[in-house]
Amino acid sequence: MPLRTFIFCKPLSWLLAGLTLLALFGAAPARADEYTEVNRLISARQFPEALASADKYLATSPRDPQMRFLKGVIQGETAKTAEAMESFAQLNRDYPELPEPYNNLAVLYAGLGQFDKARESLTMALRLNPRYATAHENLGDVYARLASQSYSRALQLNAGNAALPPKLALVNQLLLPAAQPAAPARLP
Repeated sequence: MPLRTFIFCKPLSWLLAGLTLLALFGAAPARADEYTEVNRLISARQFPEALASADKYLATSPRDPQMRFLKGVIQGETAKTAEAMESFAQLNRDYPELPEPYNNLAVLYAGLGQFDKARESLTMALRLNPRYATAHENLGDVYARLASQSYSRALQLNAGNAALPPKLALVNQLLLPAAQPAAPARLP
């Protein structure tokens, strides 16, 4: 099964984390307009334009964590995984107090099947913000994937253990994509 079924790989999660960073840093109105434009382009899946806008902004404000974060999101969405990983890792080094880059780095690790690294990164995000719901959900997904791997390996080593197939089936059921609602939910 492709890893894209992980709930935390949806672009909306990336955008919500980006908006959280924007709120944390209290961007000035002019800067907020630039962030809004890049977020709009990301939402419209106009990644080349979003990257060009982010790069233009970063040419004058290279240490801005919000725009650097958004650039990492764009890189991740355009399958520039190594670049996105470096962007988020550098944000972690420069701003170790921010949980969002740890979360997004974990998404990339999980996409590469590096679940132990994903778990470590999510653990750090939750250490920084124990109320970070997306990171909790993502950690649950990573643990489910690790459990599936462990049950599969146990079954290979002991095919006669009748307790293993139901456990493996149950965990694998968790990893299936959720059914899509008939109509999109609306905010009240």
